[in-house]
Amino acid sequence: MKKILLFVMLFTFILAGCGQNKVNNQVAPQDTANGVVTLKVASLIPPMTDILEIVKPTLAEKGIQLEIVVLGDNVQPNSALKAGEVDANFFQHVPYMEEFNRNNAAELVPVVPIYFANYGVYAKNHNTMDELPEGAVIAIANDFSNIDRSLSLLAQHGVITLKEKTGTYYTQADITNNPKNYKFEEVDLLMLARMYDDADAVVMTPAYASPLGLTPKSDALLTEGIENNFAITLVARKDNVDSEPIQKLAEVMTGPDVREFLEENYDETAIPAF
Repeated sequence: MKKILLFVMLFTFILAGCGQNKVNNQVAPQDTANGVVTLKVASLIPPMTDILEIVKPTLAEKGIQLEIVVLGDNVQPNSALKAGEVDANFFQHVPYMEEFNRNNAAELVPVVPIYFANYGVYAKNHNTMDELPEGAVIAIANDFSNIDRSLSLLAQHGVITLKEKTGTYYTQADITNNPKNYKFEEVDLLMLARMYDDADAVVMTPAYASPLGLTPKSDALLTEGIENNFAITLVARKDNVDSEPIQKLAEVMTGPDVREFLEENYDETAIPAF
């Protein structure tokens, strides 16, 4: 009987211990054997992953082991964060995050903006927007927030006219004037670079233009600038955003090392937002 009671007490203790590592069914940052906290952050491509690599040693000095989880598409980082498989992610702007929240009953929250990825319009065979022919095909990302962003950029430069926004996002249905009858082809975000050869023009961020050898300042027909809310942002969950590891990560990601890195290596493509 004593053995049974001891087993029950031990089992209860183990369950309690497991429960302490979760908040609202979400996985909390794990303590390693030497007391160092492991912080998992999902990301996609440079310079996002570069920035995380830069802050890794500084975080280690603060007792935080940064584990960078590189994923293969622009859906997985938010799904993983919502599920508690990672503690934060770094790949998106706030409107994209808000769209995910609405569609998935999620509670992801912005921590701090890091840089503006200067959106631009690129064309392989044309040097100006005026050179694009009547009925030209312009490829844009197919998620709501980036459809809005692409159309807003074109309207900003008078290429199209949009009616007054009444919903959350602009869609093609909001175009009231399209003088040259451009056709907008909506494709997955990660397919934009491939469309550079097939479409007459592509609207995309520097992260996808850079592998093609393109930069906003040198090659874009039109650019967006920084007067917008599309900064690439560190994102966490509502239940862990105020935790010490997340706040320390935000602190080092907005430090002088990251600013210097962006200014020296991504001057044309990533403008610090802090």
